[in-house]
Amino acid sequence: MRRVSTVLIGVVALTALGSAFAYAGWSSTAVRTGPAALAEAPVGTRTIPIEGSRIVFRHTELGSDYGLIAAVPWADSGGPRKLSDVSCERVYAADASEICLRLNRNDHTTFTADLLDQAGQLVRSWPLPGVPSRARINADGTLVAFSAFITAEAYATVGFSIATVIAEIGGPESVNLETFALSVGGVAVTAADRNLWGVTFTSDPNVFYATAASEGQTWLVRGNRAAATLTAISEGAECPSVSPDGTRIAYKKNMSGTTAPLWNIAVLDLATNEETLLPDARNIDDQVEWLDNSTILYGIVRADSIGDSDIWSAPVDGSADARLEIEHGWSPSVVRE
Repeated sequence: MRRVSTVLIGVVALTALGSAFAYAGWSSTAVRTGPAALAEAPVGTRTIPIEGSRIVFRHTELGSDYGLIAAVPWADSGGPRKLSDVSCERVYAADASEICLRLNRNDHTTFTADLLDQAGQLVRSWPLPGVPSRARINADGTLVAFSAFITAEAYATVGFSIATVIAEIGGPESVNLETFALSVGGVAVTAADRNLWGVTFTSDPNVFYATAASEGQTWLVRGNRAAATLTAISEGAECPSVSPDGTRIAYKKNMSGTTAPLWNIAVLDLATNEETLLPDARNIDDQVEWLDNSTILYGIVRADSIGDSDIWSAPVDGSADARLEIEHGWSPSVVRE
């Protein structure tokens, strides 16, 4: 049945879990803290034997396979899944590689972002300063993005701080977005609590989108790697995701009027600046993925099973309710061939 950069985000000392910022970080990783997350996660050697277009995700059914990278054919998302022997807290796949954010428990717990080839072999690794969060690879496989909570730093006003890095997969370049100039309405934002996260790549390797935050406000920003600039284009958007054709951006938006956030999904048309709020009113604290140019995927935590989740799909025009796409899954990525 057919259903039609390195980024490092760190959050340290979540002292204000009731705030929108702290909740955004914590709840998005809580689903990935299951029984297998506490075991060592060695780099695997077994491939996922699915060719062609596919959906790659994290398997979340409780048991011995919990946390393994899984895949289903794009044209049969409800069919039997194939499992690798690679365990991740978050995964994102491109045609020739995968970025696996993992927990390593030896004498003491460490975290890494591991770039794997198609055979599951380690190509490159970056240390993470804390619990893994987001991950992205651009379409041509030249830039990788990963996120993690930092464990030693916090701003009193929001309860956490974020650092963001973009790096080239095959080259030495690695840039911390803290060095980029951020402007909102033509005014430079240089406050100490300035945070940047949630990078999504475009077809132009020089252009990306991300989330910026300062003094309780968040913005969707357009980044320029060459100019080292970040320019706000919209308010209230977090964890953006660019459509395959580059015409729209989906993101989560806080619709709560209280201190406890309620994240819904909105889609922004870049040509008209028109925003469409999708009808799924459940709390969706995820960086969505595009199944195709008309449908998005996102994870929803299961209320009846701690550590488990499902992947849902929804049309981006808001014309229909969300539907269950993949049971026992999280962190979806679509590989198009």
